[in-house]
Amino acid sequence: MGTPQITVPPHGPSPVPGDATPSSGVIHINFRHAAGFTVIGNHLAQHRGLSLAAIGLAAHIQSLPAGARIGIKRLTERFPESETRIAAALRELEAHGYLHRSRVRLADGRIVTRTVSYNQPGTAARPVTTPRPRTAPSKPTPRPTPPPPPRVTTPEPRPAPTPVPPPAPAPQPQPTPALVPAPTARTTPPPPLPQPQELTPELQRVATALLADLRRHAPQLVLSEHDIHTLTPGVATWLERDAHPDTIRHTLTTDLPTPLKHPAKLLRHRITTLLPPPLPGTQDVVALARPGVIVIPLQNCDGCDRAFRSRHPGHCRDCRTDLHTAA
Repeated sequence: MGTPQITVPPHGPSPVPGDATPSSGVIHINFRHAAGFTVIGNHLAQHRGLSLAAIGLAAHIQSLPAGARIGIKRLTERFPESETRIAAALRELEAHGYLHRSRVRLADGRIVTRTVSYNQPGTAARPVTTPRPRTAPSKPTPRPTPPPPPRVTTPEPRPAPTPVPPPAPAPQPQPTPALVPAPTARTTPPPPLPQPQELTPELQRVATALLADLRRHAPQLVLSEHDIHTLTPGVATWLERDAHPDTIRHTLTTDLPTPLKHPAKLLRHRITTLLPPPLPGTQDVVALARPGVIVIPLQNCDGCDRAFRSRHPGHCRDCRTDLHTAA
């Protein structure tokens, strides 16, 4: 009986009175923090519209002191997430009102980014007022007895007043920095789509067929009838400038971004910015080949179709000799 029972497992700690321990799920063991903590609302920690990365990034930003830098480069050095993921999380916080970024022009002309973090979305910045402590009402004090009226005496002449110097001009208030809206998408209109000199039915037919056939070579280039009708003049301009259909197709379908969200806008950009110049004439190319030297162009012989140099079409030297001999 004196041998201790070492096989009996130690019993667990007694439950705290009034604490209902759930049978499944998470069990919280909470200790009150005395220092180094941040208060986060459940509207953020349990937000159904934010991703886990956005919720964690909002908690990190709210824990930072005022003036800390939270640029994308700085956050990428601090966390293992990529710049794309952190930028997407910042946009989520801006969309749900937890973050606001704006461009501010300083007095010296520099433009900086000002970031405002809200621990409660929808609340504007306002000064915090400290409530006055309530004090017990004081007992009414008895009114003092009014003094007897003074005796009327002849007033003595007062000395001349000393001139008071004019007050110093008040300092002018410094102008507040003007808020510059954050950079958004391009506000300038895109360049106009090139137009052919004459949109003939043949050019329109070939350009329409080429645009509709692009999805066979790149499945992501699916265009609607409205998009094809809009882009047809631009492709017709390429065809008018002697561009081969295979060249146009290769230019429009090579190195497509992934994912491609707006195929019509991408094709419009490539048709406009990559438009080749018109082909120069044969005489222009010959004149530019040897500057300062007059080059006689080549002609095809009317008799033997041999190439010879002459200013005017006709027969080559051998054919002219044969004609004279025959005559």
